[in-house]
Amino acid sequence: MSAADRRAETRTAADAAPLPMVDAVAVSKSFGANEVLKSITLRVRRGEVMCVIGPSGSGKSTFLRCINHLESIDAGRLYVDGELVGYRQKGGKLYELKPSEAALQRRDIGMVFQHFNLFPHMTALENVTEAPIRVKGVPRHEAVARGRELLARVGLGSHSGHYPSQLSGGQQQRVAIARALAMDPKLMLFDEPTSALDPELVGDVLDVMRGLAESGMTMVVVTHEMGFAREVGDSLVFMDGGVIVESGDPRQVLADPQQERTRAFLSKVL
Repeated sequence: MSAADRRAETRTAADAAPLPMVDAVAVSKSFGANEVLKSITLRVRRGEVMCVIGPSGSGKSTFLRCINHLESIDAGRLYVDGELVGYRQKGGKLYELKPSEAALQRRDIGMVFQHFNLFPHMTALENVTEAPIRVKGVPRHEAVARGRELLARVGLGSHSGHYPSQLSGGQQQRVAIARALAMDPKLMLFDEPTSALDPELVGDVLDVMRGLAESGMTMVVVTHEMGFAREVGDSLVFMDGGVIVESGDPRQVLADPQQERTRAFLSKVL
């Protein structure tokens, strides 16, 4: 039985609630004349792991960045946990939030990037505790205790005093995951978290992500790791040219894609 099947069996009533964790309605985004997202509509249920695949330039990462308003959208609506992201609606019109207001929303959405973006002058533990202390006002002793717990959770309990330069790429990425979790997010976004890693380091990061999925964390994962998508994903979305070409159960889509464009892409990556 796959991890997705086990989660489906134990999904709670809250997971099955009609209000999705992510609700994208006709989301569009352009950079100049380049229309990167073309009326994207999708929903992510609570506790769901949605994997997003597609060729470079298909809009995957841009869509992920729109979910937490690192990129503004040009049309449509994006909701996280029922709350409009990045904007306030008044009189039928949208008004973009001030950066400080958007940052408050962003506290509830963890994001892990391709490159780890750790503070090089801080230890692993300091990287994990910085945001809870400075942004959320968590007392230092509480943040440190929680930080040690999270580093242990990602297999780095003995590395809390190490600086990023003393860690491998895979270890740095696991610190980045612990750092995101330290803010107690309701949603985790992963933007190709293993693409910058040497092949032998990928497994440890994916194991941490599997553990998060098993714990019920809602996750949207842009990835090229098809085995992870097949085993852990509850849903799979294939994007190309700024649109959703195909979506469905990962095992079904990967084994028997219905769209020619999906078949052509998978023939090159599987």
